[in-house]
Amino acid sequence: MNGTQSDVDAIRSKPVIVACDDLEAAIAEHIEQRGYRLEMIMPADAPRIALLSRDGQCVHLKCATHASVASNLVAPQHLFSVERASSRWQVGRAGMQYRDLIPDRLGGHFIASHIRIPDGGPVPDYVHYHKVGFQMIFCRRGWVRVVYEDQGKPFVMQAGDCVLQPPTIRHRVLDASPGLEVIEVGAPAEHETWREYAFDLPTPTLRPKRRFGGQLFLHDVAALAQWNAADDALFSYRETGIVAATDGLARVRELQANRVDRDPAHWKAAIAAAPLQSHHDALMLLFVLDGCLCIELEDMPAQRLRTDDACVIPSGV
Repeated sequence: MNGTQSDVDAIRSKPVIVACDDLEAAIAEHIEQRGYRLEMIMPADAPRIALLSRDGQCVHLKCATHASVASNLVAPQHLFSVERASSRWQVGRAGMQYRDLIPDRLGGHFIASHIRIPDGGPVPDYVHYHKVGFQMIFCRRGWVRVVYEDQGKPFVMQAGDCVLQPPTIRHRVLDASPGLEVIEVGAPAEHETWREYAFDLPTPTLRPKRRFGGQLFLHDVAALAQWNAADDALFSYRETGIVAATDGLARVRELQANRVDRDPAHWKAAIAAAPLQSHHDALMLLFVLDGCLCIELEDMPAQRLRTDDACVIPSGV
């Protein structure tokens, strides 16, 4: 198959729909016993739909034990939410473990996942792409080796590095350190992951300025980052470059508290002088990489977030 999707569309034209209780077992049965091959699976964090093909015929597997996440075309209206580090993990695509950071998915518009691979070594992944509008990967702990279409040889993402995966770019996860963890943010919440069989990575061409769905591929390296002082003097920040790579669609920043002056009185005075802020974006997600963060919201009790906690701050609050 290639990027035109003509073969894929032909396969999907008249699928046979099969209900199942265990999607993973059903996929294995069709592949190992009936000679099918996997074409598409979704969603990645808790798969419940898969398309398989054989000789131009398509089987559409639907798992009855997972409910879909509703999606609509209305701008998401949501409440302040906190997802603690102790929340539940589940097994998703390619055996990776997922922890949901936005359980309500903001009406199906966004998904944010804390993903881990406990065991190091080769990852049972394959060349694939996502039919998605936005997707970002931030390396939380450890390292992972990946390869992307038209972006040269495989490279290693270290802790703190960030990658923008533009829509439909072919890629593959090759191997990882023990205990690898990443943060992934995407839109919409549920999107298709298509497997590629006749597409080899790395590609022979290097095209760093190629646009996929209007976006550039980006690998932001934390070790080369430049830190800037925020206006309120409480934090320093670094840009990841995603705002430029997406033409302003999204922004990803890493913040750190300024620790030059550890006098509690100084901090109290600085916090008291800091003005209230608000945003008008579709999503503002905060994830605590290390330490403790206290957030005050109008007409709500203060919230304290610790390492690996995440929160979503509503627009206009």
